[in-house]
Amino acid sequence: MLVILDWDGTVCNSEARIVSCMQRAADRVGLPVLAPEAIGNIIGLGLPEAILSLFPEAASEQRQQMREYYSEEWLAARSEPLPLFDGVLETLDQLLGGGHQLAVATGKSRRGLNREFEEHGLRDLFVASRCADETASKPNPLMLRELLDETRCGADDAVMVGDTVYDLEMAAAAGVASIGVSYGVHSPERLVAHRPRAIIDHFSELLEWPPLVP
Repeated sequence: MLVILDWDGTVCNSEARIVSCMQRAADRVGLPVLAPEAIGNIIGLGLPEAILSLFPEAASEQRQQMREYYSEEWLAARSEPLPLFDGVLETLDQLLGGGHQLAVATGKSRRGLNREFEEHGLRDLFVASRCADETASKPNPLMLRELLDETRCGADDAVMVGDTVYDLEMAAAAGVASIGVSYGVHSPERLVAHRPRAIIDHFSELLEWPPLVP
């Protein structure tokens, strides 16, 4: 089976840094500094879509500045690699050992994802990946369809794992099963409404989902 993973909030514990960088970028542009809950809600979208959702009243020039300043703030905050959630490395190894393939579908930029692949030494674990700046942003299903095409995998032999409703909506639109994680940015109550096959409280619980059991 092809296990397609969201990154921020599912594999990588990056919410606090995303929120703080977005707040600092907004302050530099002169836009409202929003509460963490509001910013957390858009994690998973591509950066242009996230900024538009947060600041629909902003002029296009301000939104462009926000993108530039957010990237600057993100780079400035990179004193240490962001931590992976507990159990991620061990679970990925076991999934590969069980004959499954791994892919990533993320709202990050390609540059950002490649940087984190390198920092954690994970690049060789994934057969394919798609980022929001090289295809349509979630919840559009295009990135999943591209991953299925690239890996020559049928939709019924894949699962999307993510922490937001954008992940689950994307999976449903692509005809792919989904699993939600409860420890990310969207609450389990929001995820349940999109009918995932399961909601897990720890990344390692992926190994308990029947189609992934070795």
